[in-house]
Amino acid sequence: MAEPQVVPELPDSSYKFDWLYLIFMIIFHGALFLIPWTFQWSYFFATIALQATLGGLGICVGFHRLLTHKSFETYKPVEYFLATLGTLSLQGGPIRWVATHRKHHQKADQEGDPHTPNRSFLWSHMLWIFMNPDEKYLVDLKNKYAKDLQKQPYYRFLEKYNFSLQLAFAALCFAIGGWKFVIWGLCIRLVFTYHSTWFVNSAAHTFGYQNFETQDRSTNCWWVAFLTYGEGWHNNHHAMPSSARHGLRLFELDLSYMTIWGMKLVGLAKNVKVPTKESLIHLKAALKKKRDLMDPSLMSLMIKRKVNSSK
Repeated sequence: MAEPQVVPELPDSSYKFDWLYLIFMIIFHGALFLIPWTFQWSYFFATIALQATLGGLGICVGFHRLLTHKSFETYKPVEYFLATLGTLSLQGGPIRWVATHRKHHQKADQEGDPHTPNRSFLWSHMLWIFMNPDEKYLVDLKNKYAKDLQKQPYYRFLEKYNFSLQLAFAALCFAIGGWKFVIWGLCIRLVFTYHSTWFVNSAAHTFGYQNFETQDRSTNCWWVAFLTYGEGWHNNHHAMPSSARHGLRLFELDLSYMTIWGMKLVGLAKNVKVPTKESLIHLKAALKKKRDLMDPSLMSLMIKRKVNSSK
């Protein structure tokens, strides 16, 4: 695992604490206290289905593996449908989401990483989202990292109206099941989706194991993978960002990849990128070399050989 890098307190831009976003988060999390008075099995299972659809399909498959990393291709209507599902997870519009994530990969756990745990675990988990950058920073961020999405009118629409779409979805929940279903279908669903997504940034850069040398702190964390449909195999992902498959070992269950594989079977996905055997061998060799260099017995042997050769 890479050693923590020195990271400045804030990136090179003007940030302000977003108090309005904090109020929204308090309201969403406060809804958890209403669970004993609003619980119904129908709401519970409906919320699980919504989270799997909007969070699993929308964020994990749509925003992440398709839009950010282009790990597979699909028809435009399907692409826009997945992006719409992701937008309903209320993690911002697709353009800013994709730009932020691409920047994270370029500067992972180094200066400029938006949510590295090198600052603190809590920072990488959720504090960073409350620091609102100035407009110039956002414009530069989107222009540099997500120009491909900015060119498309539909993504600009989702970016502009992502909160309005969530209000419309809340109204739909109310029409179906009243305020109780708004609490479950909106608030409780969003809280679960938020923290499961944030654990990829925090826990999957802190706990777990590494299959590959990636020059950052990314790890494979089984319980994060369980919560995020395979996104927790994060070290695998950082080693091969464009791969549609994150779970590589038999026990590394990756429901997002299984979904993409299923889409391919029915003709909805093509050009699905997966790592070759040669690339896996090369990456594993790099990690073995690093571990060998860190082995104290091997290091002392190398020093002895160097001393003997100099005599």
